[in-house]
Amino acid sequence: MSRLFLVIGALAAGLAVMAGAFGAHGLENRVSADRLDTFETGVKYQMYHALALFIVAWASTQFTASAVSYAGYCFLAGMVIFSGSLYLLVLTDTPWLGAITPIGGLAFIAGWLLLAWGIWSST
Repeated sequence: MSRLFLVIGALAAGLAVMAGAFGAHGLENRVSADRLDTFETGVKYQMYHALALFIVAWASTQFTASAVSYAGYCFLAGMVIFSGSLYLLVLTDTPWLGAITPIGGLAFIAGWLLLAWGIWSST
């Protein structure tokens, strides 16, 4: 399981760098400053949680609770839903996608809580 989260974390971090470069260079003169900030928020949260997957990978080798692995899946879901909805909102100018974004935020929160519980409850 740790290998899976390391690979996904590395890929997600690389994609975050690419998305950040695209936002900085490809969107700079094409979208409003507010939309560019929205895109950058998606990039930041994707990178934070890509790095969180490295923590999950390490924690899964140290702690036995299945909640640790569930945390990784929540982080992955959060990246797809939170960051993905923000990227699509900016790229397609579809405001209703903003209503989906909080679901990704809840997945991030659930992931952090599950990680804490998994570490705390492990034997």
